[in-house]
Amino acid sequence: MAKDLIILAYSGGLDTSCILKWLIQKNYDVVCYMADIGQDENFGEARKKALGIGAKDVIIEDLRSEFVTNYMLPAVQMGLVYESRYYLGTSLARPCISVGIVDAAKKLGAQYISHGATGKGNDQVRFELSVYSLWPDGKVIAPWRLPEFFNRFQGRSDLLEFAKKEQIPVSATPKAPWSTDENIMHISYESGVLEDPGAIPPKGIYKMTRDLQETDDYPTIIDITFEKGLPVTINIPSGHEKSLIISDPLKIVETLNKLGRQHGIGRIDIVENRFLGLKSRGLYETPAGTILHLAHLDLEAYALDREVLRVKKILQDKMSDFVYNGFWFSPEATYTRKCLEMSQESVTGVVTVQLFKGNVSISARKSPTCLYNKDLVSMDISGGFSPEDSTGFININAIRLKEFSRYSNNTK
Repeated sequence: MAKDLIILAYSGGLDTSCILKWLIQKNYDVVCYMADIGQDENFGEARKKALGIGAKDVIIEDLRSEFVTNYMLPAVQMGLVYESRYYLGTSLARPCISVGIVDAAKKLGAQYISHGATGKGNDQVRFELSVYSLWPDGKVIAPWRLPEFFNRFQGRSDLLEFAKKEQIPVSATPKAPWSTDENIMHISYESGVLEDPGAIPPKGIYKMTRDLQETDDYPTIIDITFEKGLPVTINIPSGHEKSLIISDPLKIVETLNKLGRQHGIGRIDIVENRFLGLKSRGLYETPAGTILHLAHLDLEAYALDREVLRVKKILQDKMSDFVYNGFWFSPEATYTRKCLEMSQESVTGVVTVQLFKGNVSISARKSPTCLYNKDLVSMDISGGFSPEDSTGFININAIRLKEFSRYSNNTK
């Protein structure tokens, strides 16, 4: 009798390697799926390892351009920042990977999709909600939520014992006492020694950016061009870097990551609120994302109507929650995204930024669609503005303050 087929989101690490073997022992055929979204991974070695454990096949798909074009840069356009600090690098990657793994499952006629996300984290929610949105009839097997699995494997020591028994190769490199998630947009670090929010991160933990003491002693100037809120080109016109213009989205991110690394840009250490109700401490490095978000923020203030900007801020905070919580493919997210995209019709122009010693400084901006009126704001000419009008404006706004003051004094 034919076995049911499972597509396993595989990383090549201890957890998913043990899950692969466990699923095979449960009498499933397993095809491993690996998405290349810019993480530092030896995919050839991971393929060899999975096949050696018993995988029926291994699919490795390059989704870097897909991730940048359809997830990362639209997030910049929408201004997505979770709880005002986190640029959603992991959250945005999950729907991208889900599209790839669901397509593979449908193509191969699989009955199930499986993953190695834990029962306390956000990723299980993001991954499964995306899968069910894309494949309503699909089923997900989450071993870390199954009693027969988590009662048998209490932690890393149990997994190592199982790996030894089943002759599963384990990296000879000692595991860092924290967990990481990496893609072309960012690296996150959490758990382990970082679970104490009062503990200073170990020296050398960061991989994507230099410590400030090791950064370049000269600034880099960059012109970033946006069209309707999307970054479309970068130009490095001067300084120590070779002058060049880049328009390919993937190359834009790769170049800004390199420059951001040199200048130590994009590190944060925060406590955030997980969707499940837990608070967690996380460290993040997002060099290119930080540069693009800050440039975009400046151009928005220049080009957008004041009240549109404020309504847009409300919507972008809602959309950030949707993405963080795993609702990228939900109807409310689709609607909100369309509203945010509409707000960007006039966000076109060039922002000049300076990168230096961990800082992204805005030097100048130009836009053919901005609402800035130099004559109107000038201190040297009237520009059609009547100073007498300000008197009535101030008097009307003062009425409420006067009445509040009168009431307060009378009740003392």
